[in-house]
Amino acid sequence: MSLKKFVIDFRMHKASGIGTYIKSLLPFLVEKFEIVLLGNRDEIGGYEWSKSVKVIKCKSKIYSIKEQLELPLKIPKCDIFWSPHYNIPILPTRAKFRAVTIHDAFHLAFCDTLNFMQKTYAKMIFNQALSRSDIVFSVSEFSRSEILKYTKTDKNIFIVPNAIDERRFNNHCDSAILEAVAREYKLPENFILFVGNVKPHKNLKNLLFALDKTELNLVIVGKKDGFITSDSDIFEIIEKNNLGERIFFTGYVKDTDIAAIYNLAKLFVFPSLYEGFGIPPLEAQACGCPVVCSNVASMPEVCGDSVIYFDPCNVEEMRDKIQMVLNDEILQNELCTKGFENIKRFSWERSAKQIIKAMESLQ
Repeated sequence: MSLKKFVIDFRMHKASGIGTYIKSLLPFLVEKFEIVLLGNRDEIGGYEWSKSVKVIKCKSKIYSIKEQLELPLKIPKCDIFWSPHYNIPILPTRAKFRAVTIHDAFHLAFCDTLNFMQKTYAKMIFNQALSRSDIVFSVSEFSRSEILKYTKTDKNIFIVPNAIDERRFNNHCDSAILEAVAREYKLPENFILFVGNVKPHKNLKNLLFALDKTELNLVIVGKKDGFITSDSDIFEIIEKNNLGERIFFTGYVKDTDIAAIYNLAKLFVFPSLYEGFGIPPLEAQACGCPVVCSNVASMPEVCGDSVIYFDPCNVEEMRDKIQMVLNDEILQNELCTKGFENIKRFSWERSAKQIIKAMESLQ
């Protein structure tokens, strides 16, 4: 069977992990299918492939009742509708087939962080996503095992890993660009780096505790005001431990500048407690930055032997591993070399081909 018209929910294109996923795969999908996006035309114009897609206006809030009422009306007659997150429409649609990508089982694994209504809704939508989709993708073996652990699905889950865009993330930054970026974001001369949102499972709290008894500077890429709604203890820890002069919040960082910050960092630290995949360590490696990383969830699968691991719940061990790498130039070089080899295992083009092949198997 030849699939032609492919409708994709594009509303989450600004979300860090899911947004990167959709935007990185689309350049390959537009070459194969007639693509229609559900989203906002004004937010799509900046992409190279924007003239190759049609856009149907859809602004419903993610996880809302309005989303469930609006999506079935907005999705046109098509060969396949793809939800790049598990928030699928429950009601019937005009699509012949449905596909969904479930990046992780976070809302089931960490359901104690949700209130009763959130917990009930997440479990219901998660199970509906599995039962109503003709094809289910995930991004790692770890995520597949988590989905199977928390649901009773008998669906075949296709593993299609994330990757990085090596045109954006590499170690070929011009020194003038590095200096300009350092000035713009007021970066210290020597620093370790944290990239990501600051929801509790990202474990920034323990990284801050690990900075105690050191003189290390930490640069946090992300909006400072977002911290108030995610992990409110963060500022209290900074104040109580007199870390204020050594913690640098960049605020919003332009896509074109993030690679330069990775290039400037002495070390990238990824202390997360839970990831379906975890793209930032690969971004750091592509930029020639050594990585120390949590040893749980998907991280060993994604990073292999190319990083130094620590127990994310053990602050002392985290501190020791950070300092061990910073004090050993030979080890830093070894990690950089292994990092460049590790990223070769992942490619958006290969992942897109896997998705296209799986989609074309539907009949």
